[in-house]
Amino acid sequence: MNNFDVLILGSGLAGQSLALRLADHRRVALVTKSALEDSASGWAQGGIAAVLDSTDTIDAHVADTLTAGAGLCNPAATRFVVEHSHAAIDWLIGEGVSFTRDESSSLGYHLTREGGHSQRRVIHVADATGSAVQKTLTEKVRQHANISVFERHIAIDLITGDKIKAPDIVDYTLHENVAERLAKRFGAALGMGAVKEMSRAGWSLH
Repeated sequence: MNNFDVLILGSGLAGQSLALRLADHRRVALVTKSALEDSASGWAQGGIAAVLDSTDTIDAHVADTLTAGAGLCNPAATRFVVEHSHAAIDWLIGEGVSFTRDESSSLGYHLTREGGHSQRRVIHVADATGSAVQKTLTEKVRQHANISVFERHIAIDLITGDKIKAPDIVDYTLHENVAERLAKRFGAALGMGAVKEMSRAGWSLH
């Protein structure tokens, strides 16, 4: 039986980022319904909005986002994301993402202004930001000794109960006939995908 501290379901940029942030101190199982490289994240083109320029402010970015959201944005969540945006970009750069440079800028990177923004705050990799970020993180995930990737697996059920210390996850293992049992002790991050019935496996989380 394999033993992991963390089980992450979904291998888009959110799942891969979480795996990399935890893997230096935890044993991580990353489960994806297809190949690790296949996710909607790779189709994102424009860029990532963040408060990076000295003329920009957190309050301005929050205000722009809430206005564009037309009442659909959670104000607290919006502020949290905006306040941590600069640190997130710094982390991506540290992981090796090569954002488009602009040596004439004090920041050293090219920023664009897109719809809904009052400032130039969108950092990008040409016009294929999602693909570039995904390629960089995917390579890091595959190389990390503490991350085990389970491709072509889909979670279909989350089983909870009073006597269960952590939830059981039932999944289908695509294109395989081997059931896996993973033990986890720390936490789980869930991102459900579509279901295709091939062979059934149980994830036992203790």
